[in-house]
Amino acid sequence: MIQKIVAIDTHTHINHGSKFDSSPDSKLYDATLEYLVSVNRAAKIEKMFCSTFSSVLSTEEVETENQYMEDLVKRVENLYQWVVIEPRNENTFKQAETMLYSGKCVGIKLHPPCHEYTLEEYGDKIFSFASEHDAIVQIHPEKDADYILDFANKYPRVTFIMAHMGSFGEESYADAIAGAKYGNVYADTSGIASSKNKGIEYVVKRIGSEKILFGTDTYSPGFQRGRIEYALISEQDKQNIFKENAERLFRKFL
Repeated sequence: MIQKIVAIDTHTHINHGSKFDSSPDSKLYDATLEYLVSVNRAAKIEKMFCSTFSSVLSTEEVETENQYMEDLVKRVENLYQWVVIEPRNENTFKQAETMLYSGKCVGIKLHPPCHEYTLEEYGDKIFSFASEHDAIVQIHPEKDADYILDFANKYPRVTFIMAHMGSFGEESYADAIAGAKYGNVYADTSGIASSKNKGIEYVVKRIGSEKILFGTDTYSPGFQRGRIEYALISEQDKQNIFKENAERLFRKFL
């Protein structure tokens, strides 16, 4: 049964008490590690690839938050780190140079909208660095996801994951994957946009399921999982999205 597949969450965040945490005062929202571990257990999600909310919502404490995550993943077996780079902060590049080789840092996380920069201005700086380290880069897009193609085709050693599939239209995510000359563009299902009727199905029909990764972005893991489990796609497609694509892409870490 598909429900027995153990999933890998390639895109999530945690709160831990920073003043920049997402919804820190909400009684109906909980993104602490302890809570996410509990709900993930119920949703059969085994591993989490994570950055803190504070590191992506603000530029003020990125260095501190990266260090917090590196220390945390050393103590928590099934937790892995995305190191956040803020391109105007050279120290975040220095952190990444070390953290990318820690064994539990799966790649680089970028959030241009919240950090208020554009890839048009800083993309070459970031992706030339990522290319030197054969890094995987997860990106919160600024606009239609296929805008990444100029960089993807320029930097074949970098793997690009365009987050929140459907946020800027499913077509642009499918176009980004299909247009990558080196097969180095992926998408993840994290966020509310993937709940749209036929969204998952459209992308799978157009470009297959081999470049789609499962993620939650801390939206209810059960809800996110159900969207894949009950999608009108094949059982193999579901296995690819839940786990097998991540196992292939991140095999040196898992």
